[in-house]
Amino acid sequence: MARRGGFPGGGMPGNMNNLMKQAQKMQRQMEESQKALEEKEFTATAGGGAVEVKVNGKREVLSVKLSPEAVDPDDIEMLEDLIVAATNEALRKVEEESGAVMAKLTGGLGGLGGGLPF
Repeated sequence: MARRGGFPGGGMPGNMNNLMKQAQKMQRQMEESQKALEEKEFTATAGGGAVEVKVNGKREVLSVKLSPEAVDPDDIEMLEDLIVAATNEALRKVEEESGAVMAKLTGGLGGLGGGLPF
C-alpha cells in the first residue's frame, strides 16, 4: 500500500530545506524591522503648526505641543479637532512606514504578510 503524505525517505528535499531557511531569515528580518520601527518617532502638525503631536512606532503618543494662540477658552472644540487631526496624521505616517517596510521585506509577494501589525 502506498504511503500518503510526507516525503519519500522521511527527509526534507533540498528545495523544502532552502524554503524553510528563507522563511526563517524573513522572520528574523521582520522582527528586526519591527523593533526598528517601534523605536522611530513620527511627528505631525495641524492648524499651521499650532498643534504638534509626536508618536512612536508602537503607536503611543509621546508628546503634544500647543502654541499659545491655539488655546482659546471660547473655542475648545477647535483645539480638540486640531489635536485629533495631528494625532491621526502622525499615526498615518506610522502606517505608511510600516507598509513600506513590509513591501521591502516581501518583495511584492502579493498578500504575504498582509494584516500583520507592523
